[in-house]
Amino acid sequence: MKPLQQQPNLTDQVYQAILDGICSGDLAPGTHLVQEQIAERLGVSRQPVQQAMALLKSNGIVREQRGRGLAIAPLDLEAMRQRYDIRASLDELAARRAAEQAAASPKLAARIRREGNAIIEAGRAAVENGDLPDMVAHDVSFHEFIYEMCGNSLIGTTAELHWHYLRRVMAEVLRYALPGPAIWQQHEDILEAILDGDAESAGTRAREHVLNAANRLAGAFIAHRQETGRSLAS
Repeated sequence: MKPLQQQPNLTDQVYQAILDGICSGDLAPGTHLVQEQIAERLGVSRQPVQQAMALLKSNGIVREQRGRGLAIAPLDLEAMRQRYDIRASLDELAARRAAEQAAASPKLAARIRREGNAIIEAGRAAVENGDLPDMVAHDVSFHEFIYEMCGNSLIGTTAELHWHYLRRVMAEVLRYALPGPAIWQQHEDILEAILDGDAESAGTRAREHVLNAANRLAGAFIAHRQETGRSLAS
């Protein structure tokens, strides 16, 4: 038998297409989602759209709107804070373990340097191009790469539970709270600490990176609400 080529199924592709639309700002909070229109726009049947909508709803990205079906949900500040608290702990642990792994294996350290720098370069290029969904994709890739290199697969598996929601939040961080160049400088600092084999510094930098983004976005929420009387992204 020949090996099967794994490709994203239609449900995953529809999910990602809608999420990309949210991250780019094309689909604003409150936008009513009509399954027939989305299916026609994406050139697919209604079934994968329906399945993707169910997944988006379970992840808190869309919600029921009385009498109108599903709509893009506004960001929930408290939910964002709670998920970022979890992510801060996981990212700190992953960076520490990755630094320990790098210190123990020059071969692995070389791979971390090569692949980590490639992700950072791609992320900075996305910032220069102003491509918000691409910025988010590379940002996620960087953190998933650290999970992969840390030697504990359960860290990545645990973090994955929250990434569906956090991808959307990360777009708002980039849009409102933290400039893209600053984010990638922080990523480079984390990578260098890992390559130095400095577990303490790597963990601290990873934790501060996550909490800094969460705090700045929370600040942007509060400032926007005070100025306009409305929540950010609502």
